[in-house]
Order: sequence, then C-alpha cells, then structure tokens
Amino acid sequence: MKKSIILMTALVFMVTAVATIQAAALKCTVEKVEGNVVTMDCGDKAATLSAGTEVKVKTAKAKSAAIEGC
Repeated sequence: MKKSIILMTALVFMVTAVATIQAAALKCTVEKVEGNVVTMDCGDKAATLSAGTEVKVKTAKAKSAAIEGC
C-alpha cells in the first residue's frame, strides 16, 4: 500500500512537471532586427508574456551537406 502511494505521488509530480515545461514553449517568427533589439511575432500566444520577462531563444539548425565517403 505504501509503495503504491509513493509511486502514484511520483507519477503525478512527473506529469505536472512535463505539462509545465511544454506550456512554457512558444514558437515565434522574427519580424525585424534593429541593433540589439529583436521584434518577434508570437501570434495569439503573445498574451502569455509580459514586458521584462526573460526568454530563451533557439535558432533553427541549418542543414549541413552530407558527408560522403570514399
């Protein structure tokens, strides 16, 4: 009984953590760049952000040429 309660508690914690991480992800497109200021369009999800909020930005990975052998 005690092991099943611990297992259920751990499962609920993991599901909550995954949902929080996924909810924080936004996909935006860069509209313009002026010096060190970047303007991005996040669509209707922009309402979830507020002025002064720190965000992490990942750039799209460029596809490299295939490596060919001898």
